[in-house]
Amino acid sequence: MFHFHGRSGLTITIIGAGLGGLTLARVLHVHGIESTIYEAEASADARTQGGQLDIHEYNGQLALRAAGLFDEFLGLIHHGGQAARVLDRHATVLLDEPDDGTGGRPEVLRGDLRRLLLDSLPAGTVQWGRKLTGVSALGAGRHELTFADGSVVPTDLLVGADGAWSRVRPLLSDARPEYVGTSFVETYLFDADRRHPAAAAAVGDGAMHALAPGRGILAHREPNGVLHGYVALNRPVEWIADIDFDDPAAATARVAAEFEEWAPELTALITDGDTPPTPRTVFKLPVGLRWDRVRGVTLVGDAAHLMSPFAGEGANLAMFDGSELGLAIAARPGDVEAALVAYEEPMFTRAEQAAAESHRNHGFFFDDRAPAGLLEFLASALAGERG
Repeated sequence: MFHFHGRSGLTITIIGAGLGGLTLARVLHVHGIESTIYEAEASADARTQGGQLDIHEYNGQLALRAAGLFDEFLGLIHHGGQAARVLDRHATVLLDEPDDGTGGRPEVLRGDLRRLLLDSLPAGTVQWGRKLTGVSALGAGRHELTFADGSVVPTDLLVGADGAWSRVRPLLSDARPEYVGTSFVETYLFDADRRHPAAAAAVGDGAMHALAPGRGILAHREPNGVLHGYVALNRPVEWIADIDFDDPAAATARVAAEFEEWAPELTALITDGDTPPTPRTVFKLPVGLRWDRVRGVTLVGDAAHLMSPFAGEGANLAMFDGSELGLAIAARPGDVEAALVAYEEPMFTRAEQAAAESHRNHGFFFDDRAPAGLLEFLASALAGERG
């Protein structure tokens, strides 16, 4: 099960069946190279997969092309979803940019994209319910993996695609994720045009950002009348941890109290949620994180370069990492170390640029001038697209 008869004879083990790990496995498969993904979750449907992603033409879309899935991806796009608007706390529209269909960042649901990748892999590629608990070096770049079920697996190449709290990362770096100072509370409103018309009108056709210093109410319109809200607060991590989200009514009231002066069509995204509110604390790795080459191990996606979501690059970079690593391996049969060097150096550079952008954007989303900084940024970005 673990050995394949590809050109290099290596066993390739990927930890984590997120977008990065799946893209890597798919690109390897396209080139006739087998791999095995071990995923701690019990099944593909073990949890909801988050909201919409804008897939960029310069990285995420290139990864889908390398994976041979670009045409199928086009069928998943939420048309109209690239619209964007900025509001103040009184719901006054400060910027309203429609989706004219010409942008390079179409929106798709993360769950749909993940399903596309899963369905493109041979049966048995993903081993579900396999939680990695330990890794030990065997020498010569090989490693032995221990799983919670007691099984032990040796591998020639280990790829950590296991996210923010990666169990593979400590083989390469002592870096730990740090809290960025902002927490989100996630909400959903269903059948919004009929049941929540004021909120639906405020959100518009795509992404809505209602901002003030230190806080914001953000939302995406998703297919089938779904409003996906992200209520943002600059608070210590202890503040959000102290809220009892097992009591949805009390948690909702506690969060809503932070937005007392805001327009009701905006606060409806907090108070009228059709699901229990869910806390999401935002963490990042240090901007510019690098590590020295360690034989037989590398990282993709958040495991390598976790960043805040304010540049919209996390999923795109994960997929691009996976495709670039897969292509590097396929191009260098029999020399995995050369492939890892070829992959890691450009990855470090692009990750540093995106993480720096994310850090900058995070600042002007919620700084003392908000929403002025976001308006200035979007105005310059739109001028650049048109110029």
